[in-house]
Amino acid sequence: MKQEDCIYLNIRMVLLTVVAALLGGYAFVFGFLRKINNWYYVWSVAKTKYPLPPGDMGWPFLGNMPSFLTAFKSSDPDSFIHNLISRYGRTGMYRTHLFGCPSIIVCSPETCRKVLTDDDKLKLGYPASTMALVGKRSFHGISNAEHKRLRRLTTAPITGHEALSMYVSLIEDISVKTLHDLSNMDSPFEFLVEMRKFAFQVFTTIFLGFDDDADDHVDLGMVENLYTLLNLGMKSMAINLPGFAFHRALKARKKLKRLLEGVLERKRNNETNKMMMMRRDLMKVLMEVKDEEGRQLEDEDIIDLLLIFLLAGHESSAHGILWTIIYLTQHPLLFLTAKREQQDIINTRPSTQTGLDIKEIKRMTYLSKVIDEMLRRTTISFANFRQAKVDVNINGYTIPKEWKILVWNRGVHMDPETYLNPNEFDPSRWDNYTPRAGSFLPFGLGSRLCPGGDLAKLEITIFLHHFLLNYKMERVNPDCPVIYLPVPRPSDNCLARIVKAT
Repeated sequence: MKQEDCIYLNIRMVLLTVVAALLGGYAFVFGFLRKINNWYYVWSVAKTKYPLPPGDMGWPFLGNMPSFLTAFKSSDPDSFIHNLISRYGRTGMYRTHLFGCPSIIVCSPETCRKVLTDDDKLKLGYPASTMALVGKRSFHGISNAEHKRLRRLTTAPITGHEALSMYVSLIEDISVKTLHDLSNMDSPFEFLVEMRKFAFQVFTTIFLGFDDDADDHVDLGMVENLYTLLNLGMKSMAINLPGFAFHRALKARKKLKRLLEGVLERKRNNETNKMMMMRRDLMKVLMEVKDEEGRQLEDEDIIDLLLIFLLAGHESSAHGILWTIIYLTQHPLLFLTAKREQQDIINTRPSTQTGLDIKEIKRMTYLSKVIDEMLRRTTISFANFRQAKVDVNINGYTIPKEWKILVWNRGVHMDPETYLNPNEFDPSRWDNYTPRAGSFLPFGLGSRLCPGGDLAKLEITIFLHHFLLNYKMERVNPDCPVIYLPVPRPSDNCLARIVKAT
């Protein structure tokens, strides 16, 4: 071997040794920091009667966000919770550090039920960006006592089939027109984008009294763009600097607030046309409602409530329709079963009846199972957020005061001990099955149950009724990957065509 070769090999060995030493030192330092970080949080509750749940607190400052993001940006978002279960056993509770806060994940039905129904010791614990954008007077930002009062006053018009019956024909008209327009498009379109437009039109008509012809004061396209900016900021870091999503969302909220204040003023001054004056929209209901002491809602109450209804209901309806159609398209036999039920309803309809009514919707038992299975399988919201007001003992573990509690909906819905073969889309699992409390959480549970859940399911049902009878979807990229944050969706927003069924 030449001398030059020996020198080269020696240099290479030295460099490899240095790199190995650096990597080993790096791993040692950060492993040590992880242990110190974990010890700090465990030590902080050492004087309590019960220990923290098993788990680890991740890296200093970062916590477990890197592993959370890695899982949810992969094709297997459930690997995050499965990793905790495999490491620490099926305790149903795990300590972690997510979204900038020390947190406890709960993912067993009984523990989820305990957390979501304990209003005395727990409060809402959504991230700072969410709390700032929904407003001080929304359901997210008020005390439990005030929440009960506002919920009693405001949710009756959108809760339960009977209360929603007045909206059936309106939603049906928008559904029929939307499907007709989509089927006449010459080129593929992003189906999710179109469903967001559909859900937004339903919302602005029912809640605000807008429609394409009746209100010349409002640019609905502008309102939808402002809402999009607001929604993007909900899941962002609360950094109020130009260029950040939260900054844009705050500006959008201010514009939406001014717009809604203008609508309120015009309604009070009867400046709208006769059609608008006759329509009984939710804004009018909120303007007129009084509690037992004769108190009416303040304008700030009304505006914040309308914004939170929009944020909560819009995504559920749009993504619910999208995923139900995707699953049914992937399973032709299920599609045919659902279609036959809708045809039977039409075939037994009185000749004098021209559209859907609430009795027919109640007869759609198979479609209801399909929608419930979609809500379980998709889990549009992966977690509900709470925060401990005091030290809380659950299942022999301590949840320290001020810690966040993440009710991991997705972990419950995809648990094979609760739902056999959870990755399969199987509406028959709901045959003669009533889920126990805490095992089915598409809209939460307890006093903070999402008030727009019934309306969202009604929108999905009516749209699917007409889709199943008359149309089918042809996806351009049926095997495209799914993006799971902030809400599960195909990466191409479901690029597709809607075609008339032959």
